[in-house]
Amino acid sequence: MRLTLLLAIAGTALLNTHGVWAGAQQYEPLAASVQAALHAAIADQAAPEPQFASLEEKTHWLNEMSQRLEKRMPDPAERLDFLKTVYYEAKRAGLDPHMVLGLIQVESGFRKYALSSVGARGYMQIMPFWVKLIGNPDSNLFHLRTNLRFGCTILRHYLDIENGDLYRALGRYNGSLGKPEYPNMVRGAWEGRWSWGPRVMQATR
Repeated sequence: MRLTLLLAIAGTALLNTHGVWAGAQQYEPLAASVQAALHAAIADQAAPEPQFASLEEKTHWLNEMSQRLEKRMPDPAERLDFLKTVYYEAKRAGLDPHMVLGLIQVESGFRKYALSSVGARGYMQIMPFWVKLIGNPDSNLFHLRTNLRFGCTILRHYLDIENGDLYRALGRYNGSLGKPEYPNMVRGAWEGRWSWGPRVMQATR
């Protein structure tokens, strides 16, 4: 508890550490139509090749983000695959890829096989009950693309529930709805290390 409070106060101190604030999405029954839509979103297997306005912009973005991530993910091929998948899955779900990078930093510290005390898994710390709700028996939450696909789809779902309120959607994602620590930590990571262009999240509540 004491460490949690220190992290909440420090906020952006996570930028220079490998500390995490792993969450636990809460199980909530889904309407059949919502469950079907989320299942369809997870099942789509289009190739994860990110689309940019130009090849120059794509190269610039990948080079810049790769440099920022190098200390946490030393292997160049792994890093490139990760960044391309984050960008693709975030954009596919209508999310800012830089916000998603901030969330991953807070949730798992970019550890592929991160496992929380309550069973949340992988980069985006997905709770296993989501596999039963919207996945299939072959869904491996430690697989890069599967984890990011689930995480971005779930966050998009929470954003829709909260009518676009990112602060509340992040609280739902972490299982801490209404508490400021987690959304502010994601915001700190996003703006402090991964910012790229305009930001849409409001000030601390």
